Formats: sequence, C-alpha cells, structure tokens
Amino acid sequence: MRNRITLLLAFFLYASQTFGQDYFPDSVWLSKKPAELKMNPLLIDSAVSFAIHHETKTDYDLRIANLKAYAREPGYKIAGPTKDRGKPAGIILYKGYIVAQWGDLNRVDMTFSVTKSYLSTVAGLAYDSRLIKSVDDPVTNYVEDKFDGPHNSKITWRHLLTQSSDWSGCLFDICDWADRPPKEGSVDDWKNRKLLEPGSTFEYNDVRVNLLAYSLLQVWRKPLPIILKEKIMDPIGASTTWRWHGYENSYLTLDGVSVQSVSGGGHHGGGLFINTLDQARFGLLFARKGKWKTQQLVSEKWVKAVQIPSSANKSYGFMWWLNQENGLGKISKKIYYANGFGGNFIVIDNEHDLVMAVRWLEPNKLGELVNLVEGSLEKR
Repeated sequence: MRNRITLLLAFFLYASQTFGQDYFPDSVWLSKKPAELKMNPLLIDSAVSFAIHHETKTDYDLRIANLKAYAREPGYKIAGPTKDRGKPAGIILYKGYIVAQWGDLNRVDMTFSVTKSYLSTVAGLAYDSRLIKSVDDPVTNYVEDKFDGPHNSKITWRHLLTQSSDWSGCLFDICDWADRPPKEGSVDDWKNRKLLEPGSTFEYNDVRVNLLAYSLLQVWRKPLPIILKEKIMDPIGASTTWRWHGYENSYLTLDGVSVQSVSGGGHHGGGLFINTLDQARFGLLFARKGKWKTQQLVSEKWVKAVQIPSSANKSYGFMWWLNQENGLGKISKKIYYANGFGGNFIVIDNEHDLVMAVRWLEPNKLGELVNLVEGSLEKR
C-alpha cells in the first residue's frame, strides 16, 4: 500500500511538471539548470556577472546615504530604523524554478520604496474584503481625520495609490511640502502654493504614502504588518526574519491599544526590512495572478488593477512601476516592477513567466539586466 501511495505521489509530481501546472516552492525551492528549461546558460551567466559588477554607488551606511540624498529637505531627519546595506544579491525565476542566484539571499536588508508595492497589496486585501468598497470612494468616508477641507476631502483611495492626490498637510511631524521640494522657490512659496486637482498630477511623495498606510490602519484596525503576515507572507512560505517598521513617533492609540503606523519606504528610515528569497516569493505570487497553490490570496482583479497605467503617469499603476512606455528600454511592455532606493527591485515579466528579485544594482542598469535574461529565452 505504501509503495502505491509513493508511486501515485511521484506520478502527480511528474504530471504537474509535464502538463503545465504552475510550480510553487515549498520550504525547499527547486532549482533547474537554464539549459533544462531551454534557456541560454551563457546569457544567464552574463546576467549574473552583470548584476554583480554593476553594484549601486549608494553608500553602505544607509543613514549617510539618506542624509546625502535628502539634505535639501527642510528639517529632514531620520525617524525610523536603518541598517548598513549588503552586497549585490539576486535571484532569477523561470516558470517558478530558480535558474540563477547570486549573493547572500538570506540577508535581511532595507528595501526602501519596494515597500510601497507591499502597502498596495494591503490596500488590495482591504478591497477584496469589502472593507474598501471602491477605490474611487473619498478616503474621508473611511477615515475620521486628515481629510478635512475642500481639497483634501476630494481625495480618493485611487489618488493615494497612484501618488496623484496632492494631499496637503503634515503627518508625524513631516509636511508634504518638505518632501522632495521643488528646486526653485522658498519655504513660504512651497507652503502657499496653489493645490492641484486630485488625480491630475503625479508627484512622488512619501508623506502621502505614509498617509495611505495611516488610512489603511484605520480601516483594518490592526497593525498592517500583521495583515501582511497572516494573509500573504505566511501562506507563501516567507521566512520569519522580515520586519515592517514605522517611525519613533508614528504610534497612535487605536481602540485603546498603542499601534505603530508603518512607513511606505525608507526615506526617513523604517519601511520593510526583508531578504531576497522572501522578495522573490512575493514576486512569484503576483506572477501567478495572486494565487499560491490552491489559495487565491489576493484577487486576480487587484493584480490586474495594479498594472493599469494611471491617468497622471502612464508608467505608474497602484504603487508598481510599469514598462508600457518602454521606460526600461526595448524589453517586454508587460513587465511591471517594484522599485526601491539604492537599486532594489522585484521584476515581474508576465509575457515570459520570469520573476527577478534584485538587490543593490545600479538603478539605471535594470533594463540591461532584464534584456540579458529575456534574451536567454530566444531560440538558439
């Protein structure tokens, strides 16, 4: 009887690989040599070498890197945790299998604005659960404060997700006008500027991203890292080493309990600290349209929604970057990717069933790296 069960299990494993069922990793992630999957091994080797030899110029001490990058912001300070960065690391998945890897995949690093794509996912979970009925609802219908006045009251969830809200105000002692201010003008000019119609103009602004996290905390009424852990990271088999931080002053009392509102990046410290393998699992979840094995963790509708170009920026969806206008060069237009300071990326190539998680790559080299990997799939 035991031998029959073993044979049946072997058959089902063979059938799943032979007849096109998607592969998902368990605790042990299967690797295959590129040639086994009809990839050009020389080009895969070239891609790995390219990533290693095009390390970001970002300072290893990320406190110094932040202070250099944002020195012109009025009153800039680091309010959340940081840590020194590691060396280049990465993983390439094809059809779910590991075909290449480099660096220390288990090292936990800051991932900066890649965090925004995780935050977008928590918004998607709220939408799937009907806690948010429509992304075009005004946020003030769900959140008691922060959205008062004729301008802010018009802001919808879509505006926050596409960074087009032009929300005006301060959150956790950081004001919207002090976050990446214009090169021209004075502080008074920035404070007293004319506000833009919500949805009309894209502006990368972490204060407003943190406002989205704050607003989702009001909707969920429990810490967002717990939502992410229970609904996404545990089901996909992520490690227990990742952490999602806020700021030292971003605590609030919610239903009588002190809760930290997390940040959407590492601009002022904080954000998601995570290893490369966990990033790759998260990317594979999206490559599989939100499904992991037999569980639909985030709806396919949401996965499609994050890839729709926003009206204010055709290269930006719901906190994922898009390549529909060839911003990465002449590679697949169906690519979308999470993008963080210092060269942190999760790349999803739907057309070719490729996923890449890359750490500490010189940011302007991403397109060339993806081109090498895509090129390995060409007929030889």
